[in-house]
Amino acid sequence: MSHNQDNRYALVVKKDCPTCALIEPVLQTLLANLDGELEVYVQDDPGFPASIPERIDDTALAWSYSRQIEIVPTLLRLRSDGLEVSRIVGWDKQQWREFTGIETLGEALVDFKPGCGSKTLDPGMEDKLALKYGPKILQAREISLAESEDALEACFERGWSDGLPVVPPTALRVLRMLRACDRPADEIIGKIPPDNAPCTVEKVAINAVLAGCKPEYFPLVLATVSAALQDRFCLHGLLCTTYFSSPVVIVNGPVARQIGMNAGVNALGQGNRANATIGRALQLLVRNVGGGIPGGIDRATMGNPGKYTYCFAEDESDSDWPSLAMDRGFERGDSVVSLFAGDGLQAVVDQQSRTPESLARSIALSLRNVAHHKLFGMADAILVLSPEHRRVFRQRGWTKSNVRDALCSELMTPGTDIIRGANGVAEGMPEKFKDKLLNKFRDDGLHIVSTGGKAGLFSAIIGGWVASGERGSQLVSQRL
Repeated sequence: MSHNQDNRYALVVKKDCPTCALIEPVLQTLLANLDGELEVYVQDDPGFPASIPERIDDTALAWSYSRQIEIVPTLLRLRSDGLEVSRIVGWDKQQWREFTGIETLGEALVDFKPGCGSKTLDPGMEDKLALKYGPKILQAREISLAESEDALEACFERGWSDGLPVVPPTALRVLRMLRACDRPADEIIGKIPPDNAPCTVEKVAINAVLAGCKPEYFPLVLATVSAALQDRFCLHGLLCTTYFSSPVVIVNGPVARQIGMNAGVNALGQGNRANATIGRALQLLVRNVGGGIPGGIDRATMGNPGKYTYCFAEDESDSDWPSLAMDRGFERGDSVVSLFAGDGLQAVVDQQSRTPESLARSIALSLRNVAHHKLFGMADAILVLSPEHRRVFRQRGWTKSNVRDALCSELMTPGTDIIRGANGVAEGMPEKFKDKLLNKFRDDGLHIVSTGGKAGLFSAIIGGWVASGERGSQLVSQRL
């Protein structure tokens, strides 16, 4: 036997491992032949193995984590300064003999038996160990609660909630959220209005936890925030307006399917965690980081339920029908989030039209009511087209462009019909438009999105903020 006196050895085991139990008889031989230069670390039971006099309690897994142990047993050869030279895992009689230089080691044992998973790999353990022993990532101040204090109530009392219960943002939950992306926790992604407070990736993660997001949603949440901070979206003005509008989040591409977003039955309603929490994360971020609190800078006269969350995925099942993201210049395979400053939902009921021409005229009549029947060019809109209404167009060969052109044509209106005072209604367009032919929407002011269940000849309209367009908010998109 040859043995390098400059080396020492460390063995990592756990009692709940048949292979670790198998090799217990060889430990005395190892101790005798390695001149005592063997340390045994035990992950689960400090009393194991009982046959050797000294064991090191590693039930806190600090040593195993520092050495990146993945399999037990693991036998490591270390230099005198503690640096690792090499390691072997599991039990392989010939390999152990060559590794230790003990030619008769394990004579009575089987030749080979694979090891077991280290306790560092137990479900959820990696994040716990990273938080406890890894590099310090979290910078936010941690708030300690009294033993008798209810965590949910504490979130309400500290003003972190939108009025509904939130998920307490523990350090472990925030770390798990951060580990779902490859961006540094302290990276500043922008300033959140209305207070223009610097916002780090960590602050986004905290509010994503509060909202109830799963970690796999986090890249999309980050893209949503980045889109909201584009100048063209005018988030600051949207937060301060007395109008109804709030951010509407529309998701296209593979990410919607990967995280299980709803683009079908009740897509704009309750019941889908991704839809509900991604939009909510943005709203909570505005509240908790930007200071956009109702009754404070948020002066909405009535608001709308979408100010809790307003997020859905587009139905992209028709490969010949361009998605909203494709309308914005992206490819079908891109994962894209788009934001629109929108109001509540206006129903479009047409169960009789069976021709594209009739359906387009019918939808146009409803579109005239965005903001006000006599106000043109002030508010953008999204037409949310149901699969059944889309089918009426598709069966007659109409494309999305055909639908948009038909709606534009139907919405052209003489100024005399919509100026102030016309038809006995004081509201309307200024007198200067009397002799003009006006369209309800500005160029690029009407967007068409498909979503919803396959039963029901009902579509919908999301009216836009009355400060839409170049002077206010525009639909913005961000690729993940």
